[in-house]
Amino acid sequence: MPTLFLITLIAVLALIFDFLNGANDRANSIATVTATKALSPTKALILASVFNMAGAFVSTKVAKTIGKGIISSENLTLSILIFGILGAIVWIFICTKSGIPISVSHSLVGGIMGAGIMALGTTGINWQIVNNKVFLAIILGPTAGFMAGSLLFVLLSWTLFLFFKKSQTQKIEKTFKKLQIISASFVSFTHGMNDTQNAMGIITAALLSGGLINSFVVPLWVKIACGLAMGIGTFLMGWKVMKTLGWKLAKLEPKHGFVAETGAGIIVGLHSIVGMPVSTTHVIGSSVLGGTFLQNRRRIKYPVAGKMIIAWLITIPCAGAVSALSYLLLNPFIV
Repeated sequence: MPTLFLITLIAVLALIFDFLNGANDRANSIATVTATKALSPTKALILASVFNMAGAFVSTKVAKTIGKGIISSENLTLSILIFGILGAIVWIFICTKSGIPISVSHSLVGGIMGAGIMALGTTGINWQIVNNKVFLAIILGPTAGFMAGSLLFVLLSWTLFLFFKKSQTQKIEKTFKKLQIISASFVSFTHGMNDTQNAMGIITAALLSGGLINSFVVPLWVKIACGLAMGIGTFLMGWKVMKTLGWKLAKLEPKHGFVAETGAGIIVGLHSIVGMPVSTTHVIGSSVLGGTFLQNRRRIKYPVAGKMIIAWLITIPCAGAVSALSYLLLNPFIV
Protein backbone atom coordinates (compact mmCIF):
# COMPACT_ATOMS: atom_id res chain seq x y z
CA MET A 1 0.00 0.00 0.00
CA PRO A 2 1.16 3.62 -0.55
CA THR A 3 3.26 5.01 2.30
CA LEU A 4 1.13 8.15 2.67
CA PHE A 5 -2.01 6.02 3.10
CA LEU A 6 -0.32 3.93 5.83
CA ILE A 7 0.88 7.05 7.68
CA THR A 8 -2.64 8.50 7.52
CA LEU A 9 -4.04 5.21 8.84
CA ILE A 10 -1.57 5.27 11.73
CA ALA A 11 -2.53 8.87 12.58
CA VAL A 12 -6.24 7.95 12.60
CA LEU A 13 -5.60 4.88 14.77
CA ALA A 14 -3.44 6.97 17.12
CA LEU A 15 -6.26 9.48 17.58
CA ILE A 16 -8.73 6.65 18.24
CA PHE A 17 -6.22 5.35 20.80
CA ASP A 18 -6.09 8.82 22.40
CA PHE A 19 -9.90 8.97 22.42
CA LEU A 20 -9.90 5.73 24.43
CA ASN A 21 -7.03 7.05 26.55
CA GLY A 22 -9.34 9.92 27.50
CA ALA A 23 -12.14 7.46 28.25
CA ASN A 24 -9.98 5.35 30.55
CA ASP A 25 -6.70 6.72 31.87
CA ARG A 26 -7.50 10.41 31.71
CA ALA A 27 -10.90 9.87 33.33
CA ASN A 28 -9.01 8.65 36.41
CA SER A 29 -7.32 12.00 36.91
CA ILE A 30 -10.68 13.68 37.58
CA ALA A 31 -12.53 10.74 39.16
CA THR A 32 -11.81 11.70 42.77
CA VAL A 33 -12.60 15.40 42.34
CA THR A 34 -16.05 14.51 40.95
CA ALA A 35 -16.68 11.74 43.49
CA THR A 36 -16.25 14.16 46.40
CA LYS A 37 -18.37 16.76 44.56
CA ALA A 38 -15.58 19.32 44.67
CA LEU A 39 -16.36 19.94 40.98
CA SER A 40 -19.19 18.97 38.68
CA PRO A 41 -18.21 16.46 35.97
CA THR A 42 -18.43 19.15 33.27
CA LYS A 43 -16.21 21.60 35.16
CA ALA A 44 -13.76 18.82 36.00
CA LEU A 45 -13.58 17.88 32.33
CA ILE A 46 -12.83 21.47 31.28
CA LEU A 47 -10.17 21.78 33.97
CA ALA A 48 -8.56 18.48 32.98
CA SER A 49 -8.56 19.44 29.29
CA VAL A 50 -6.74 22.72 29.90
CA PHE A 51 -4.06 21.35 32.23
CA ASN A 52 -3.64 18.10 30.30
CA MET A 53 -2.92 20.09 27.14
CA ALA A 54 -0.48 22.32 29.04
CA GLY A 55 1.39 19.28 30.34
CA ALA A 56 1.68 17.88 26.82
CA PHE A 57 3.72 20.93 25.77
CA VAL A 58 6.19 20.70 28.66
CA SER A 59 8.04 17.48 27.79
CA THR A 60 8.18 14.86 25.02
CA LYS A 61 10.55 12.39 26.72
CA VAL A 62 7.84 9.75 27.11
CA ALA A 63 6.89 10.18 23.43
CA LYS A 64 10.50 9.37 22.50
CA THR A 65 10.49 6.26 24.70
CA ILE A 66 7.30 5.01 23.02
CA GLY A 67 8.16 6.12 19.48
CA LYS A 68 11.78 5.06 19.20
CA GLY A 69 12.75 3.33 22.45
CA ILE A 70 10.88 0.01 22.47
CA ILE A 71 11.99 -0.70 18.89
CA SER A 72 14.77 1.38 17.35
CA SER A 73 13.84 3.84 14.58
CA GLU A 74 15.73 1.90 11.90
CA ASN A 75 13.78 -1.31 12.67
CA LEU A 76 10.38 0.24 13.37
CA THR A 77 8.14 -0.27 10.32
CA LEU A 78 4.74 1.21 9.55
CA SER A 79 3.20 -2.28 9.79
CA ILE A 80 4.48 -2.71 13.35
CA LEU A 81 3.01 0.65 14.30
CA ILE A 82 -0.38 -0.17 12.74
CA PHE A 83 -0.82 -3.53 14.43
CA GLY A 84 0.82 -2.39 17.66
CA ILE A 85 -1.69 0.39 18.16
CA LEU A 86 -4.54 -1.84 16.95
CA GLY A 87 -3.81 -4.36 19.71
CA ALA A 88 -3.81 -1.57 22.29
CA ILE A 89 -7.09 -0.14 20.99
CA VAL A 90 -8.91 -3.48 21.20
CA TRP A 91 -7.75 -4.16 24.76
CA ILE A 92 -8.49 -0.62 26.03
CA PHE A 93 -11.95 -0.69 24.46
CA ILE A 94 -12.85 -3.99 26.15
CA CYS A 95 -11.71 -2.74 29.57
CA THR A 96 -13.30 0.70 29.19
CA LYS A 97 -16.69 -0.77 28.27
CA SER A 98 -16.39 -2.96 31.37
CA GLY A 99 -15.54 0.05 33.54
CA ILE A 100 -12.11 -1.35 34.45
CA PRO A 101 -9.32 1.23 34.88
CA ILE A 102 -6.14 -0.02 33.16
CA SER A 103 -2.81 1.30 32.00
CA VAL A 104 -3.27 2.80 28.55
CA SER A 105 0.49 3.36 28.31
CA HIS A 106 1.26 -0.28 28.99
CA SER A 107 -1.44 -1.38 26.54
CA LEU A 108 0.46 0.47 23.82
CA VAL A 109 3.79 -0.94 24.98
CA GLY A 110 2.34 -4.45 24.87
CA GLY A 111 0.86 -3.84 21.43
CA ILE A 112 4.13 -2.60 19.95
CA MET A 113 6.05 -5.46 21.54
CA GLY A 114 3.58 -8.06 20.23
CA ALA A 115 3.71 -6.80 16.65
CA GLY A 116 7.47 -6.19 16.91
CA ILE A 117 8.20 -9.74 18.02
CA MET A 118 6.08 -11.14 15.17
CA ALA A 119 7.95 -8.98 12.66
CA LEU A 120 11.50 -9.01 14.01
CA GLY A 121 11.68 -11.73 16.64
CA THR A 122 12.61 -11.10 20.26
CA THR A 123 15.95 -9.58 19.24
CA GLY A 124 14.09 -6.68 17.63
CA ILE A 125 12.95 -5.40 21.03
CA ASN A 126 15.17 -2.95 22.89
CA TRP A 127 15.02 -4.91 26.14
CA GLN A 128 17.26 -2.53 28.06
CA ILE A 129 14.81 0.34 27.64
CA VAL A 130 11.78 -1.92 28.15
CA ASN A 131 13.25 -3.25 31.41
CA ASN A 132 14.57 0.06 32.72
CA LYS A 133 11.71 2.35 31.71
CA VAL A 134 8.59 0.19 31.30
CA PHE A 135 8.78 -2.88 33.52
CA LEU A 136 10.45 -0.87 36.28
CA ALA A 137 7.63 1.70 36.06
CA ILE A 138 5.06 -1.10 36.49
CA ILE A 139 6.63 -1.84 39.89
CA LEU A 140 7.57 1.68 40.94
CA GLY A 141 4.32 3.40 39.91
CA PRO A 142 1.82 1.58 42.19
CA THR A 143 4.36 1.19 45.01
CA ALA A 144 5.30 4.87 45.00
CA GLY A 145 1.64 5.87 44.62
CA PHE A 146 0.61 3.83 47.68
CA MET A 147 3.51 5.22 49.73
CA ALA A 148 2.83 8.80 48.63
CA GLY A 149 -0.87 8.48 49.48
CA SER A 150 -0.07 6.95 52.87
CA LEU A 151 2.62 9.50 53.78
CA LEU A 152 0.56 12.50 52.73
CA PHE A 153 -2.45 11.21 54.67
CA VAL A 154 -0.34 10.82 57.84
CA LEU A 155 1.03 14.35 57.47
CA LEU A 156 -2.43 15.69 56.79
CA SER A 157 -3.97 13.87 59.77
CA TRP A 158 -1.37 15.29 62.14
CA THR A 159 -1.90 18.80 60.76
CA LEU A 160 -5.66 18.55 61.25
CA PHE A 161 -5.20 17.14 64.74
CA LEU A 162 -2.91 20.00 65.78
CA PHE A 163 -4.73 22.94 64.23
CA PHE A 164 -8.42 22.01 63.94
CA LYS A 165 -11.12 20.80 66.30
CA LYS A 166 -13.60 17.98 65.63
CA SER A 167 -16.40 20.53 65.60
CA GLN A 168 -14.84 22.12 62.51
CA THR A 169 -15.52 19.10 60.29
CA GLN A 170 -17.75 21.05 57.91
CA LYS A 171 -15.16 23.80 57.53
CA ILE A 172 -12.43 21.23 56.84
CA GLU A 173 -14.54 19.57 54.15
CA LYS A 174 -15.19 22.89 52.38
CA THR A 175 -11.48 23.76 52.54
CA PHE A 176 -10.40 20.48 50.97
CA LYS A 177 -13.00 20.74 48.24
CA LYS A 178 -11.30 23.98 47.21
CA LEU A 179 -7.84 22.44 47.55
CA GLN A 180 -8.96 19.56 45.35
CA ILE A 181 -9.35 21.95 42.43
CA ILE A 182 -5.60 22.64 42.72
CA SER A 183 -4.64 18.98 43.19
CA ALA A 184 -6.86 17.85 40.29
CA SER A 185 -5.24 20.50 38.08
CA PHE A 186 -1.82 19.24 39.14
CA VAL A 187 -2.50 15.56 38.38
CA SER A 188 -4.09 16.50 35.03
CA PHE A 189 -0.96 18.51 34.17
CA THR A 190 1.36 15.60 34.97
CA HIS A 191 -0.95 13.23 33.09
CA GLY A 192 -0.39 15.45 30.06
CA MET A 193 3.37 15.15 30.58
CA ASN A 194 3.11 11.35 30.48
CA ASP A 195 0.05 9.63 29.00
CA THR A 196 -0.70 12.20 26.30
CA GLN A 197 2.74 11.47 24.90
CA ASN A 198 1.79 7.93 23.79
CA ALA A 199 -0.14 8.78 20.63
CA MET A 200 2.23 11.67 19.92
CA GLY A 201 5.14 9.23 19.91
CA ILE A 202 3.34 6.87 17.51
CA ILE A 203 2.37 9.57 14.99
CA THR A 204 5.83 11.16 15.11
CA ALA A 205 7.47 7.74 14.64
CA ALA A 206 5.25 7.14 11.59
CA LEU A 207 6.14 10.54 10.11
CA LEU A 208 9.84 9.83 10.67
CA SER A 209 9.63 6.29 9.27
CA GLY A 210 7.80 7.57 6.18
CA GLY A 211 10.38 10.29 5.58
CA LEU A 212 7.97 13.21 6.18
CA ILE A 213 10.14 14.63 8.98
CA ASN A 214 13.94 14.49 9.43
CA SER A 215 14.21 14.02 13.21
CA PHE A 216 12.07 12.85 16.11
CA VAL A 217 10.42 16.19 16.99
CA VAL A 218 6.70 16.15 17.79
CA PRO A 219 4.89 18.62 15.47
CA LEU A 220 2.53 21.19 16.99
CA TRP A 221 -0.52 19.85 15.14
CA VAL A 222 0.11 16.40 16.59
CA LYS A 223 0.09 17.77 20.16
CA ILE A 224 -3.14 19.68 19.58
CA ALA A 225 -4.93 16.81 17.79
CA CYS A 226 -3.99 14.30 20.50
CA GLY A 227 -5.12 16.64 23.28
CA LEU A 228 -8.50 17.24 21.63
CA ALA A 229 -9.09 13.53 20.94
CA MET A 230 -8.38 12.71 24.56
CA GLY A 231 -10.80 15.37 25.85
CA ILE A 232 -13.64 14.10 23.65
CA GLY A 233 -12.99 10.53 24.84
CA THR A 234 -13.28 11.52 28.50
CA PHE A 235 -16.52 13.38 27.89
CA LEU A 236 -18.23 10.65 25.84
CA MET A 237 -16.97 7.42 27.43
CA GLY A 238 -15.13 8.26 30.65
CA TRP A 239 -17.99 7.97 33.12
CA LYS A 240 -17.82 4.19 33.80
CA VAL A 241 -14.13 4.30 34.71
CA MET A 242 -14.64 7.47 36.76
CA LYS A 243 -17.33 5.68 38.80
CA THR A 244 -15.04 2.71 39.47
CA LEU A 245 -12.16 4.78 40.77
CA GLY A 246 -14.18 7.55 42.40
CA TRP A 247 -17.09 5.65 43.92
CA LYS A 248 -16.56 1.88 43.78
CA LEU A 249 -12.93 1.49 44.90
CA ALA A 250 -13.21 3.25 48.27
CA LYS A 251 -15.44 5.59 50.22
CA LEU A 252 -13.84 8.98 49.65
CA GLU A 253 -13.96 12.31 51.44
CA PRO A 254 -12.47 15.56 50.05
CA LYS A 255 -9.29 15.07 52.08
CA HIS A 256 -8.82 11.60 50.55
CA GLY A 257 -9.29 13.04 47.08
CA PHE A 258 -6.76 15.79 47.76
CA VAL A 259 -4.20 13.32 49.10
CA ALA A 260 -4.69 10.88 46.20
CA GLU A 261 -4.46 13.56 43.51
CA THR A 262 -1.44 15.28 45.06
CA GLY A 263 0.43 12.03 45.62
CA ALA A 264 -0.34 10.76 42.13
CA GLY A 265 0.66 14.07 40.55
CA ILE A 266 4.07 14.00 42.24
CA ILE A 267 4.80 10.40 41.22
CA VAL A 268 3.58 10.75 37.61
CA GLY A 269 5.51 14.01 37.22
CA LEU A 270 8.77 12.43 38.41
CA HIS A 271 8.36 9.50 36.01
CA SER A 272 7.64 11.91 33.14
CA ILE A 273 10.85 13.84 33.74
CA VAL A 274 12.94 10.71 33.15
CA GLY A 275 10.82 9.49 30.22
CA MET A 276 9.20 6.50 31.95
CA PRO A 277 5.69 5.70 30.66
CA VAL A 278 3.86 5.16 33.94
CA SER A 279 0.16 4.46 34.37
CA THR A 280 -1.83 7.30 35.91
CA THR A 281 -4.41 4.61 36.68
CA HIS A 282 -1.89 2.54 38.66
CA VAL A 283 -0.58 5.54 40.55
CA ILE A 284 -3.80 7.33 41.49
CA GLY A 285 -5.55 4.04 42.29
CA SER A 286 -2.70 3.05 44.60
CA SER A 287 -2.65 6.53 46.12
CA VAL A 288 -6.37 6.25 46.90
CA LEU A 289 -5.76 2.88 48.55
CA GLY A 290 -2.74 4.18 50.49
CA GLY A 291 -4.54 7.16 51.96
CA THR A 292 -7.74 5.23 52.71
CA PHE A 293 -5.94 2.19 54.16
CA LEU A 294 -4.42 4.12 57.05
CA GLN A 295 -7.72 5.68 58.09
CA ASN A 296 -10.05 2.72 57.81
CA ARG A 297 -9.40 -0.46 55.85
CA ARG A 298 -13.12 -1.16 55.75
CA ARG A 299 -13.59 1.80 53.41
CA ILE A 300 -11.74 -0.13 50.68
CA LYS A 301 -13.81 -2.39 48.43
CA TYR A 302 -11.39 -5.26 47.98
CA PRO A 303 -13.19 -7.14 45.15
CA VAL A 304 -12.99 -4.02 42.98
CA ALA A 305 -9.32 -3.49 43.90
CA GLY A 306 -8.63 -7.15 43.03
CA LYS A 307 -10.17 -6.80 39.56
CA MET A 308 -8.07 -3.69 38.92
CA ILE A 309 -4.85 -5.43 39.96
CA ILE A 310 -5.56 -8.43 37.72
CA ALA A 311 -6.29 -6.10 34.78
CA TRP A 312 -3.01 -4.25 35.38
CA LEU A 313 -1.01 -7.49 35.42
CA ILE A 314 -2.45 -8.92 32.21
CA THR A 315 -2.54 -5.69 30.17
CA ILE A 316 0.82 -6.02 28.40
CA PRO A 317 0.46 -9.73 27.48
CA CYS A 318 -3.18 -9.34 26.38
CA ALA A 319 -2.55 -6.26 24.20
CA GLY A 320 0.57 -7.97 22.86
CA ALA A 321 -1.36 -11.14 21.97
CA VAL A 322 -4.03 -9.15 20.08
CA SER A 323 -1.43 -7.19 18.10
CA ALA A 324 0.62 -10.32 17.33
CA LEU A 325 -2.44 -12.18 16.04
CA SER A 326 -3.55 -9.15 14.02
CA TYR A 327 -0.09 -8.88 12.47
CA LEU A 328 -0.05 -12.56 11.60
CA LEU A 329 -3.47 -12.50 9.92
CA LEU A 330 -3.62 -9.05 8.32
CA ASN A 331 -0.06 -7.96 7.53
CA PRO A 332 0.01 -9.82 4.17
CA PHE A 333 -2.74 -7.47 2.97
CA ILE A 334 -0.71 -4.36 3.84
CA VAL A 335 2.79 -5.13 2.55
